[in-house]
Amino acid sequence: MIQVETNLEVADNSGARRIQCIKVLGGSKRRYASVGDVIVVTIKEAIPRGRVKKGVTAIATIDSTSDTIAIILFYPF
Repeated sequence: MIQVETNLEVADNSGARRIQCIKVLGGSKRRYASVGDVIVVTIKEAIPRGRVKKGVTAIATIDSTSDTIAIILFYPF
């Protein structure tokens, strides 16, 4: 289960290495996200010449909860 302020590893080629959940989408009082759910994240660590930069807010989906891995859908705000 993923909740707010959980650090996640990224499993795509967007250039982000580590992200942090800042909101679980899908309800006003929803606390946890699991596989397939959509969350709002911020990029905490990125590779130097990647598509995303540190500090950017994006939307991601949860790919695996045992390894806390997410895939960025990348819709910057």
